[in-house]
Amino acid sequence: MAIAATLNYQHLFDSLSTAIIIVDARLQLLHMNPAAEDLLAVSRTQVAKSSFLGFFNQDEDAISALHHALNEHHKYTKRRAFWELPNGQSVTVDYSVTPLTAQKGLAIEVQPLDRLLRISREESMLATQETSRNLARNMAHEIKNPLGGIRGAAQLLSKELDSDELKDYTQVIIDEADRLRNLVDRMLGPNHPPQLSDTNVHAVLERVVAIVQADVGKRILLNKDYDPSIPNIPADPGLLIQAMLNVLNNSVQALDENRADDRAPPKITLKTRVQRQFTIGQQYHRLVVRIDVIDNGPGIAPELLNHIFYPMITGRANGTGLGLAISQQLISQHGGLIECESKPGRTMFSIYLPLTNT
Repeated sequence: MAIAATLNYQHLFDSLSTAIIIVDARLQLLHMNPAAEDLLAVSRTQVAKSSFLGFFNQDEDAISALHHALNEHHKYTKRRAFWELPNGQSVTVDYSVTPLTAQKGLAIEVQPLDRLLRISREESMLATQETSRNLARNMAHEIKNPLGGIRGAAQLLSKELDSDELKDYTQVIIDEADRLRNLVDRMLGPNHPPQLSDTNVHAVLERVVAIVQADVGKRILLNKDYDPSIPNIPADPGLLIQAMLNVLNNSVQALDENRADDRAPPKITLKTRVQRQFTIGQQYHRLVVRIDVIDNGPGIAPELLNHIFYPMITGRANGTGLGLAISQQLISQHGGLIECESKPGRTMFSIYLPLTNT
């Protein structure tokens, strides 16, 4: 099929949900359909006649394969290719290259994998977390029962003792039993479902920022990057405040425990945006609210990154490993999800909440 004839089928390409890119013998862009524009975050009118290679940081083997397909009329498919786009974002794709006949050129069919990979990863993570929560819940109940007996026995024993010194020992037993009970209650999380109401996420964030600001003072800069057009969402403000406070405090503690003179001044940014066409678990949402909590701390150790939302997992010496697990549970009760990506100098927690009233 000649390139001119191929372009005559532009209306067919434009109706496809699969990203289609047409390039000539010099690998210059001749056409891309709307699906490709969305995937690559560019406009075809702006990039017409631009080099296809200018859009991606590809290795020499990938470039050689394109030239080989042109010269030898060789069709091939590459799996899980990593493309870095001009806007700084990256995508993981499968793409198939088909030589065009009559004139030299290529048709490139691109299937994005990030969404599928993320959905698969999230489903696995949510299932594992649910199993972990059930285990922690069962274990917590098994611990609370004997704790109640120990505490009651200590109280009875204290009443029978005449020595104040011995009563001090029974009080230690009572205090430690109370401490363990409180810890177990935190493991169980909230014992009531969310009381949903029309909630302004920025009002929630302002409340959380005010609480944290009173604690950190000027030692940590709290920066806000809000989208004021975000409408209210159905949520439980109290539970949402608790979830966000846990996430924000996690960033504060990471910055406080890893100060360095040669590092940039500690900073936390709260960013809100609306994101389109997002899937949480198996539920597709046309619109979700995304809240990013970004700090410039040292990052999370790679061996911990995939486990930080599990109970009792922490990278801090004095951490309990419950804050993030509880936050994930609270956001999950709202039909949402928390994700985290981290590298030295930048850790970002992203909270997704369905915008179901639009």
